[in-house]
Amino acid sequence: MQDFTLRQLEYLLAAVDEGSVAGAAARLNVSQPTISVALAKMEAQLGVQLLLRQHAQGVTPTASARAILPAARSLLAHAGELGRAARDAGAGLAGELTIGAVSTLAPLVLPALIARLGRDYPELRLAVRDGSQAAMLAALEAGAVDMVLLYDIDLPESVAARVLAAPQPYALLPEGHRLAGQAEVRLRDLAAEPLILLDMPPSRDWFLGLFRAAGVEADVAHTSPSMELVRGMVGQGLGYSVLVTRPRHDRTYDGRRVVARPLSDSPTAGRVVIGHLRGHRQTRLMQVFAEAAAAHFAQEA
Repeated sequence: MQDFTLRQLEYLLAAVDEGSVAGAAARLNVSQPTISVALAKMEAQLGVQLLLRQHAQGVTPTASARAILPAARSLLAHAGELGRAARDAGAGLAGELTIGAVSTLAPLVLPALIARLGRDYPELRLAVRDGSQAAMLAALEAGAVDMVLLYDIDLPESVAARVLAAPQPYALLPEGHRLAGQAEVRLRDLAAEPLILLDMPPSRDWFLGLFRAAGVEADVAHTSPSMELVRGMVGQGLGYSVLVTRPRHDRTYDGRRVVARPLSDSPTAGRVVIGHLRGHRQTRLMQVFAEAAAAHFAQEA
């Protein structure tokens, strides 16, 4: 059994996150020599070099350090939870949790979850990050976020995912479109028109795959990674789009009305999932958030 300490792990993570021993010392309010000695001792105990020390350029983690960073973050999180549980036995849930979400989901889901959990657990602090699916997966692997809200598209084996919802894709049409009055539309009836494509990997290939499955090819006129920009171009009559995430309103940022219609020839549903690193035990905070997310989607179904 290795005899390094939680304090040494804390020093290591701080040095990596801050990019220098000086930054870690300032963040943790301890002296630089204290951190340097502790890290040198940890390297001797493990028999590997953890940090590359470059004069005037700070420190960078070695491959050995990068291999243990996610587990180290998880271990410190569990240690913190154990301490809180011992101090606050019988009291409400407390602590900090960082959630990452793909940017098309974040504004639709996270505000309600933050508000709900804030009411139920006043001592729980939720930090959020949003971005592309690739960015959120990278943040999860690096330990920068504890859990992620994503689409179940090309997820790596390292992510354990729980399905929260399976929304159906729909066509977004400008007001007055020739098909806007129909209850459902078909991709084959839209394929010859200009498509405004949500261009955020891996969603791009997933959307284009819907057309191929329907036996047609899309005529891509414009692309954007921003769902609101896509909606705005549809509202201006520049084309139609196919989306999965559906806002609660039918107006674009500039006030134009758009019309959402189900696709009758697209049986494939998208899957929204909440994920964490496989093999890392979920903390109570993570379990509570996952249950709240599941309840939110069930209520919205």
